[in-house]
Order: sequence, then structure tokens, then C-alpha cells
Amino acid sequence: MARHAKAQRLLTHSQVWTALDRLAERAGMSPSGLARRAGLDPTTFNKSKRITPDGRERWPSTESLSKALAATNASIDTFVQLIGDGARSLQSVPLLALAQAGSSGHFDESGFPAGKSWGEAALPSASDEHAYALEISGDSMRPTYRDGDIIVVSPGTPIRRGDRVVLKTSGGEVLVKELKRRTTKTLELQSLNPAQADRTLDADDVAWIARIVWASQ
Repeated sequence: MARHAKAQRLLTHSQVWTALDRLAERAGMSPSGLARRAGLDPTTFNKSKRITPDGRERWPSTESLSKALAATNASIDTFVQLIGDGARSLQSVPLLALAQAGSSGHFDESGFPAGKSWGEAALPSASDEHAYALEISGDSMRPTYRDGDIIVVSPGTPIRRGDRVVLKTSGGEVLVKELKRRTTKTLELQSLNPAQADRTLDADDVAWIARIVWASQ
């Protein structure tokens, strides 16, 4: 009984929810976005639902946690590390409006920031010296991203099916999509806005592609 009480003191309501928030951020999603990806009600992880109307702490269920880990391809060990992390370190990264990203001179051939028109922002560390941030403008990517949201892009992070990505075509078009499937010849991309059509590109038409690892939602 004493051991159980000690365990309860070591693992707090705040730590568990903070770890879930960090899990979502690592995947470039908001808590509601993570819930949707996990096949749950979009409000499952909302901050407003973490305390019941009568003031009691509401903990995430084992089932919802398991689905969140599966949706982000994360292990329980990763989640434990997120519980134990202290304050997230910040990293100064180059910042550019997404609307400008298609113009020449902002990226080199590898998809790394280039030129002098970039601003700067202090955002959660992406553990990638080439990471950069893009500011969303307009509503073309709603409901995933809204006007004013900032996304952190990491060229050095491996990309898997289901990840949200930024890519530039050989014709200079910059796209923000979800990677559905990737082969040696083609990339199948899902639009973030359900009203927009999905895209399929020849691999030779992609100049570079990078993973979104955090969003400011």
C-alpha cells in the first residue's frame, strides 16, 4: 500500500497530460489533431476536459494513451521520457512566411534555409541544426493549420507514411501535405483541407521534402 502511494506521488496528473502534449508536438499536431489521428473523439485530449465540472482530475484512459502512441509510432519508453523531461529547450530557428517559400533564393538545393530574408524565432528544439519555421497564412489548410500558425520543419528527421511534410517541386511550388505513400517513382500526398484534391507527384519532380515536427496550435 505504501509503495502504491509513493508511485502516485511520483506520477502526477500534470506530468501525464504534459507528456501527451509533447507527444502531439513531436508529431507536428495539436492535442485534438492527435486524438483524430488516433481514431478518438477530437476533444478527448482537449485541455478543457482534463478537469471535470466538479473539479476532479480526469486522467487519459489506457486505451486512449495506447492509441495515441500507435498513431505517432512511439513506444511506451518514449512516453516515459516525455514525462520525465524538464522544461523543453528552445532553439533559435530561421522563420519565413510560407507564402514566400516558393520564391527563389530562400532555400538551397538540399532544402536548407538560404539568403538574408529569413527572420528568427525561438521555438521548441528540433534537434536539427537545419530546422526552420514557416508561418501559415490564409485558410487553405484548415482545419489542420490556421492563419498565423507556425510549423517547425526538420530536413534531417526521417519521414514515414502518415507524416505531415513540406516539399518543393522542381517547378518551384511549395506544398504542405500528408505523405500517404512513397515509392521510388512516385509520392502520394493527402491534402490537409478535405475540400482540396490529393496529389500524386513523380519522384523526379520533387526537389526536396522535409518533415513537420512541431506546430504552434
